[in-house]
Amino acid sequence: MYHVAILANLKKNAPRRPGQPKDAWADLDSEHTIEALADVLRQTGHRVTFIEANADLPDKLREVRPDICFNIAEGHHGDSREAQVPALLELLQIPYTGSRVLTSAISLNKTVTKRIWKSFGLRTAPFQEFSHPDEPLAPDLNFPLFVKPAREGTGIGVGASSVVRNEHDLRAQAAHVIRTYEQPALVERFLAGRELTVGVIGNPPNQYVFPPIEVSINGDGGIYGFYAKSENVDAFSWRMPTLEPAFLAKLQKLVLDAHNAIGALDVSRVDVRCDEDDVPYLLEINTLPGLSPGFSDLAIAADAIGMGYPWLVTTILNLACQRFGLPAPEPVIPTSEAIQAAK
Repeated sequence: MYHVAILANLKKNAPRRPGQPKDAWADLDSEHTIEALADVLRQTGHRVTFIEANADLPDKLREVRPDICFNIAEGHHGDSREAQVPALLELLQIPYTGSRVLTSAISLNKTVTKRIWKSFGLRTAPFQEFSHPDEPLAPDLNFPLFVKPAREGTGIGVGASSVVRNEHDLRAQAAHVIRTYEQPALVERFLAGRELTVGVIGNPPNQYVFPPIEVSINGDGGIYGFYAKSENVDAFSWRMPTLEPAFLAKLQKLVLDAHNAIGALDVSRVDVRCDEDDVPYLLEINTLPGLSPGFSDLAIAADAIGMGYPWLVTTILNLACQRFGLPAPEPVIPTSEAIQAAK
């Protein structure tokens, strides 16, 4: 068994600045999540140390000397902040869970991710990045449109006002995003159909795509944003929809292709939204998906397929051990029958 360091950024320790939006740091973790991860790892025989992923991290890693890191650190600063901890761990030659440096930088940047997906021929809605709110609108973008920060997760900057139906509202919302979140605004075609979130676990050639979760939002315009994602249990409801087999196979293949197109490793969660004809489009990918037991989408999906939260956590760790050549139990990866049927 190993000495595992859990690396994360706690909400309670996040930097504060005057005038920051209320959803700043919504993607950071709670002590509850850290304790849940640590409990599972200890129960499987590992020694566990939690280290806050701040500027002291290099010194702490040299002091603690972990065998492997369970990395869920989102970072605080910079447009590639999720890539900072993987880069440090590679510099120090310490094994870690999850995607590597380049993928971690790509996945946080929704615009770059969509450009890569588009280059692979994967279906994603027409889009444009706005660095200034008065930029000319691309001719293939028609109202209604959806406006969100280009480099955030956990629904930060997303809500009912993100849906814009005219030029005036587009400019106002883009200006709000650029000013408030200090980054470009991503503008894309608004898709009026249902919203699905789909997890992936494993590495080629042995990968599993979870059954999709369909999310329904109570309030905030029905938009799956910060209001619903910030552990507000009354803000949303979810179900595992019964989908027509051909649709399910195509959906899961689309998700797996999206995961592999950017080189994601071990685990991810892909968000998909359908248009009015129930055609699914890729929205974004989270290569550091939430792991709060009983609340985060991936944990819910693991429970729904009968595998459970301890399986989810230990499988992520064992997948990383396998990649780095560390002896560990063979990861238990279910079979995606629908994916096999689509190939």
